[in-house]
Amino acid sequence: MADKALRGHGLGSKSLADPSGVEMAARQEIAFDCPKEHHFSITFAAEAELPTEWECPRCGQMARRSDGVEPEPKEVKPVRTHWDMLRERRSIEELEDILAERLGEIRQEP
Repeated sequence: MADKALRGHGLGSKSLADPSGVEMAARQEIAFDCPKEHHFSITFAAEAELPTEWECPRCGQMARRSDGVEPEPKEVKPVRTHWDMLRERRSIEELEDILAERLGEIRQEP
C-alpha cells in the first residue's frame, strides 16, 4: 500500500523544497597550473583556508596556484643517526669505559 502512494514520483530525483529565497554561500574560485601545463579552477567557500597546491584532475601531479602564492617552507628536521641516539643516552666517558671493558673481555678470551 505504501508503494502506491509514491507511484508516479521519481524518488530522490526531484526536491519538493522551494528554491526561492535560498541564498548561496559566498564563494571564490582559485586557479591552478599543473607542471604538465594543465590549467583548472576549484571553487572554495569565501571563508575557507585556501591551499597552495592541489592534485591535477587530469594527470594526478601536484599543481600550484596560478596567482603565485607559494607554500610556506616546512621545517626540516636533521636526520638522527645511531650515534646521535647513543649520545642522548651515554656520555663520552661512559662510552670509553664500556669500550675498554669490552676490549678487555675480548683480549682475555682464548
